[in-house]
Parts: sequence; structure tokens; C-alpha cells
Amino acid sequence: MRIRMIGALVTLVVLAGLCAGCGGQASYANADRPPAPISVSIAVTGERIAIAPDHVGAGPVLLLIANESGRSRDVTLRAAGSGRSCVVDDASSGPINPQDAARISLALVQGACEVSVADDTIPPARLIVGPERESAQQDLLQP
Repeated sequence: MRIRMIGALVTLVVLAGLCAGCGGQASYANADRPPAPISVSIAVTGERIAIAPDHVGAGPVLLLIANESGRSRDVTLRAAGSGRSCVVDDASSGPINPQDAARISLALVQGACEVSVADDTIPPARLIVGPERESAQQDLLQP
């Protein structure tokens, strides 16, 4: 009985050692995380569009849009003039009711955008996007 127990333990130790040495040798690229998302506030009043901050770095953003005007508004981001756009495709909030808000998550690239509403009663505002922000690789407690 004792010899069987010792034999089983020796076999178990040998198998554990063999399994430990069977790890793969393949390597993989450990790419950095994207930059941490930042919030950009956009307020639409009856006379103007305000953006804070109006200069940001490229990467993921959360647009917080408040319609403080007296009528429904559709806020759109598109290329400013003939320059490079800060969004790959035009982004639109859809209709936002008066005194209501909307949230849009998107990734911005380096360039300039024009933030406007569907009608021409309010002049557009500019959002300038600089080079990509630093990676969030070393930031703790990030989603």
C-alpha cells in the first residue's frame, strides 16, 4: 500500500513537471491601450454654439450636447472648409428637444470640425483636434 502511494506521488510530480514545461513559445504584440476618453461639452443656445474645450487631442471622446434653445435642434460635426475633417464620417446627434441633452461617443482624428445645427440661424463653431493623446496604458482603474 505504501509503495503504491509513493509511486502515485512520484508519477504525479513527474506529470506536473512535464505539464509545466509545455508552455507555448509564441509571442504576441502587446499593443498599448487607446487614450482615455475625454468629455467635450457643446451648448446650443438661440444665438450661438459653445464648445468647451474647443481644442483637444485625437482619440475617443464623449460629446455632451445640451440644447438650451427654444426649439428642437440636430447638431452635426463635419469637415471645416477644405481642410482635413476631425471625424471619418459626418456625425449627427439626431433631433434634441428643447431643454434636453444628448450624448455621442466617437473617435476623433487630427483635423478641424465644424459644429453646426441643421438651419443657418446659428453660426457654426469650430472644434480643433490635435495629435493623438497619450495612451492610457499606465492609468489605473480605467474601463
